[in-house]
Amino acid sequence: MTVRWGVIGTGGIARSFVGDCTAAGIEFVAVGSRTRASAESFAAEFGIPRAHGSYEELVADDGVDAVYVATPHSRHAEDALLAIEAGKHVLVEKSFTITADEARRVVGAARRADVAVMEAMWTRFLPQMSMIRELVTEGRIGRVRLVEATHHQALPRDPTHRLNDPALGGGAMLDLGIYPISFAVDVLGVPTSVVAAGTLSDQGVDTQMGLVLTHEGGTQSMLHFGLDLRSPNTASVIGEAGRIDLDSTWFTPTTWRLRDRDGAVLEEFDGREELTGYEHEARAFESMVTSGTHEGGPMDPEETIAIMALMDEARRQVGVRYAADED
Repeated sequence: MTVRWGVIGTGGIARSFVGDCTAAGIEFVAVGSRTRASAESFAAEFGIPRAHGSYEELVADDGVDAVYVATPHSRHAEDALLAIEAGKHVLVEKSFTITADEARRVVGAARRADVAVMEAMWTRFLPQMSMIRELVTEGRIGRVRLVEATHHQALPRDPTHRLNDPALGGGAMLDLGIYPISFAVDVLGVPTSVVAAGTLSDQGVDTQMGLVLTHEGGTQSMLHFGLDLRSPNTASVIGEAGRIDLDSTWFTPTTWRLRDRDGAVLEEFDGREELTGYEHEARAFESMVTSGTHEGGPMDPEETIAIMALMDEARRQVGVRYAADED
């Protein structure tokens, strides 16, 4: 079975995803935007046969099997539910939703409709991450004691920009922090406690935030992210017998080294030949659709819900509130 994809949204992330996946032979048959002109322009750019002038038209397209939701994350729950109600399988861009409650509603609706739903945390599906999981599982660095990861970017300071608007889920965490948070949970599991500290903008969104997560067995993660600065954006998984160092930019196809306890390099990997790597998550999702196994794998919906709950708690500690928190 060939999975026929539709896309909701025509912004930058949609362009990156569709461009990469099209080059890998993944079939896109329709795109939906809030305006027909935008949809037609996007369709012409990527050779997509059908352009719809609304999201409702897109999900009503009988030729679409799976929908990629690429709208801003303040719309993710609404747009995912729209597609699920139309019987479509749904891959939702990260962050999956604004809150854990929204995530639960989306996952619950997918289960009732018997369709696949997954968060598009593309980093988890890169070959380098599979290798790192294997190294940890095989005990190559001994018992893991610490994960360190950062994600910093110098993003627009305009107070009217989506990133700076709490009504639209602005701030560093949902756009940037999701990467190190998801990485820590991937390696060490859902934490048992969260300690957060952050700096807020005049608009009330987090410009910087640091997290200390404690996981089962007393292991910890130390994570930092911010939208008003630049850093090397590296990560390490540190065990009692060695460590794995991921170079900049760690959450993209990059280089990493396995080191022993004294720092000597034992093994190296270079994944930079891949332009982006979005096709890996798309192929994994297609397998969920065609196999009928709608959950599990590297980005299970229950783990997505747990991550959203973790971020809710971090926001609560720092004092960031969204309109969705009142729902």
